[in-house]
Amino acid sequence: MLLSTLEREQLSKSQIEDLRLASTKLSGAKRRSFQAEMCLKYCDGSARLAETVFGWNRATVELGLAEQSSGITCVGAQANASGTKRWEERHPEVAQALRELAEAHAQQDPTFSSSIAYTRLTAAAALKQLEQRGFAAEQLPSASTMAVVLNRMGYRLRKVVKAKPQKNSQKLMQFLTTCIGTASDSMTAASDD
Repeated sequence: MLLSTLEREQLSKSQIEDLRLASTKLSGAKRRSFQAEMCLKYCDGSARLAETVFGWNRATVELGLAEQSSGITCVGAQANASGTKRWEERHPEVAQALRELAEAHAQQDPTFSSSIAYTRLTAAAALKQLEQRGFAAEQLPSASTMAVVLNRMGYRLRKVVKAKPQKNSQKLMQFLTTCIGTASDSMTAASDD
C-alpha cells in the first residue's frame, strides 16, 4: 500500500497549526486556493483527509480543487444580496423628485474648473418641499441623510459663489507709496547737501 504524502512528509502538530492559522488569515477565493494547494501537497487531493487533518470544511476544499482544475473562480453573490440599500434605490420616485428640485436651484461653479453643481437648497428645505409635493414622511430621510444623498447626486450644499473680479496687482498699496515717498524725499535731501 502506498503511503500518503502526509505520512511521508511527517507534518508536525505545530506545522499543521501554522497551516490552519494561514488559512484563517485568508478569505474567499484566496482561502479556497490555499486550501486546495495544501490538500494536493499533503493529502493527495483528498478533501476528506484535509478535513480530518487540518479541520477545514470538506465542501470548501472540494470547491477550491474544482476551481483549480477548471481555472474558473466562483464568485459569491453575498455582496449584492446583503446589506441595506441606499435611500435612492428604495425610493426612486422620491429621488427623481429630489433631483428635479435640486436642479432647479443648482448653479455651475463660476470658474468652470469642475463639473460640481452648487445649490442654494439646504437639506431641510428639500425635505419641506418634498413634503409639500405630497410625499409621506416615512419615505423621506432625516436631514443629515438628505445632505448625504444630495452630495451623492453631485450637488454641493454651499452658498453659490458669485464670480469675483480679480485684483489689479499693478496698483501700489497706500503704505508702499508712503514708504517710497519718504525714502525718495530723504534721498533728495541728501543729494542737495
